[in-house]
Amino acid sequence: MLDRFKVPDDIAVRVAPDDMHATIFNLFAALGMPEADATRTADVLVYADVRGIDSHGASNMPRRYVTWLQRGQVNIKPEARTVRDTGPVATIDGDKGLGLVAGPPAMDLAIERARRHGVGVAIVSNAAHYGPAAYYAHRAVAHDMVGISMTTGGVLVAPTGGAERLLGLNPIGIAAPSRDEIPFIFDASMSSLAANKIALLGRLGGMVLPSWVARADGSPVMEEIPAPDGFMMLPLGGTREIGSHKGFGLIMLVEVLTSLLGGAGGGPFRRGDSAHFFLAFDVAAFTDLEQFKTDMDAYLRRLLDCTPAPGEARVIYPGVEEAEAEADRRARGIPYHPDVVAWYRTACAEVGAEHRL
Repeated sequence: MLDRFKVPDDIAVRVAPDDMHATIFNLFAALGMPEADATRTADVLVYADVRGIDSHGASNMPRRYVTWLQRGQVNIKPEARTVRDTGPVATIDGDKGLGLVAGPPAMDLAIERARRHGVGVAIVSNAAHYGPAAYYAHRAVAHDMVGISMTTGGVLVAPTGGAERLLGLNPIGIAAPSRDEIPFIFDASMSSLAANKIALLGRLGGMVLPSWVARADGSPVMEEIPAPDGFMMLPLGGTREIGSHKGFGLIMLVEVLTSLLGGAGGGPFRRGDSAHFFLAFDVAAFTDLEQFKTDMDAYLRRLLDCTPAPGEARVIYPGVEEAEAEADRRARGIPYHPDVVAWYRTACAEVGAEHRL
């Protein structure tokens, strides 16, 4: 994550992961969420924060989740049900619950089916936001599997050359096991950046960089300024000249494999909130597992040994920075903005939940 999104050390409030987990659990349990579901919610959010995915952790999303639950926009006691099951493939109705509740068992189902069939896929439709895509893909690594997860983000992105919000943010998470090297764990929005990072910038008084967003008329912002009123996100690449058509296509790919394949429409025509896609490949079904890990280690190590370009200190692949953040944050605590800590204290007080902040 770029430094401009990070809470400065001189104002950061460091919180132990277990304390934030307990606080989130207590908050959602006090709202009426079943304990198992509150545990899953806390698991996903703290994973994001421990791994440095601050845009999708405890800082931003719970404010929205609490509002959605209190207004009845999201079902606080969902009962997900399988509507199609063909063996390696299952389609699940999330019963309008949080994606953080439906997502972990759906990924585990994909893993279980992959163990039986070599490949397992689960799609959850009619469910709300599910947090960081990496969390679900990462679950496959412990099972010696390659994991992929995608989700339909908010319809906040203008297509290349367009002046309307017609595309979702649509992140992709990918994880692959290794033996000695840090596993490859990728997580990125297919928009120019995750929209939640704009919220981080707003909290810190930061500015957007060129080609991140467009003005309300669709013209790309090509200077460093505060996010303009009525802005739209741009596809990955920003402008056609630097590859936004590629991000545009990837956004559509995610939409097809999640919401449309889940029977819930696409883009501005989605039905039933978000849709989530979970895929597991059992490595041993495709090739020798130990050879795969040997080859992954060699590949990953060669990337780390790459000669840095002028002005760069090192080359890293997706997953390295997150592993380093995890080691630091488990030792020193997760750095939160004071406003975030204050919100939790107030929110817990309002519902009679104990906080540990």
